[in-house]
Amino acid sequence: MANELQGKTIAFLAAPEGVEQVELTEPWRAVEQAGGEPRLLSTRPGRMQAFNHLDKGDTFEVDVTVDAASPDDFDGLVLPGGVANPDFLRTRPEAVAFVRRFFEAGKPVAAICHALWTLAEAEVARGRRLTSWPSLRTDLRNAGADWVDEEVVVDESGPNVLVTSRKPDDLKAFSQAAVEVFQR
Repeated sequence: MANELQGKTIAFLAAPEGVEQVELTEPWRAVEQAGGEPRLLSTRPGRMQAFNHLDKGDTFEVDVTVDAASPDDFDGLVLPGGVANPDFLRTRPEAVAFVRRFFEAGKPVAAICHALWTLAEAEVARGRRLTSWPSLRTDLRNAGADWVDEEVVVDESGPNVLVTSRKPDDLKAFSQAAVEVFQR
C-alpha cells in the first residue's frame, strides 16, 4: 500500500466531541500507510475528544476548522461515525455546507456507521446506493438513497465516488476501499 496516495491530502471531518475513535484512527492509519496526508477538520480549533463507544478515548489536535477549509485543499473526505459525531455535524451549517461542496466538486467521500446522517442532511444521498449502521436505514431511504446491508459499498453513480460501510467490524474493507478510491 506504500505511496499509493503520495501527494494526496485527505480530510477527516469530526465533531469536537463524540467521534468513534477506531473509525477515525483506522482509516487515518490506512491513508498514512498509503503515503497520503490525513488532516483533521472540526468546527472548533484545539483538541477534539474521541470515544470508544460510550467511554472517553484519546484526544486529537484539529488541523483546521471546517469554516476555514475548502474542498479544493483536499483529494478526498472521510466521515467517521459514532452516534454523537454526525448528530452534532448535521446541526452545524458550516459542516453540512463543506460536505455538500465536496460532492459538488466531484471529489471522493468515504463515510462509515452513523456518519451517513451528515450525508442525508447535506442532501447528497438521493439516488445513491449505500450502507450504514442498520438503524439509519429508514432515514437514508427517506433521503432517497438505496440502502443495502453490505460490508462496504462503492457507489459511482453520482458526481463523485462514495464509499460507505456499516460498523467498526467493516473497517478493514472500508479503509481499503477508501484508499483505492482516493488513489484514482
